[in-house]
Amino acid sequence: MIASHLPVPRGVSHDAWSQLTRFQQQVYRAVCRIPKGQTRSYQWVAEQIGRPGAARAVGNALHRNPFMPLVPCHRVTRADGTLGGYARGLARKQRLLLQEGWTGVSENHHSWRKVTHAH
Repeated sequence: MIASHLPVPRGVSHDAWSQLTRFQQQVYRAVCRIPKGQTRSYQWVAEQIGRPGAARAVGNALHRNPFMPLVPCHRVTRADGTLGGYARGLARKQRLLLQEGWTGVSENHHSWRKVTHAH
């Protein structure tokens, strides 16, 4: 679980960080620990912050992430290995992951599924 006084991620202003809820801070700090080229699920993030039932709330917090790409929310995927959502579009999420060396396999070893443009 993350410490009670959460440090500000590199490149994020202290003023902007202080405007976030504690939950958002916990989510963003957990996401900052995901290595480049790797992904983790919304559920993984929820478990990391000690809120295993909060995967949907994690997704909502990441959708509002004002610090992209400093807080790399593009590294968070659905538990089934699909890309899930991304506020700036799934094609961009895919591109960012591929630029980081992502092979399309999540931490659960699910195969990556090609991004399709759903309406």
